[in-house]
Amino acid sequence: MKTIQEKVDELIGEDESILLADGFDSAFIGVARQFNTPFAVYDREQCIEILMENMSHEEAEEYFQYNVEGAYVGENTPAFLVK
Repeated sequence: MKTIQEKVDELIGEDESILLADGFDSAFIGVARQFNTPFAVYDREQCIEILMENMSHEEAEEYFQYNVEGAYVGENTPAFLVK
């Protein structure tokens, strides 16, 4: 099984880089581009489910909104897809 970094390297090549969200590898969907800048895309609900392994749904939702979804870490900040 490929690591998330191996998948990213296949999608964007080794000459570019993106920021990945720690602990959410299984929620990784792929890579998108905006203004020629690549960024990681994750399934938002899967991220919440991962957090629910250690907390309630309400706690996971609050934690995710504030600490993950609400965190800007530069132009390569990951995006979280709502389906």
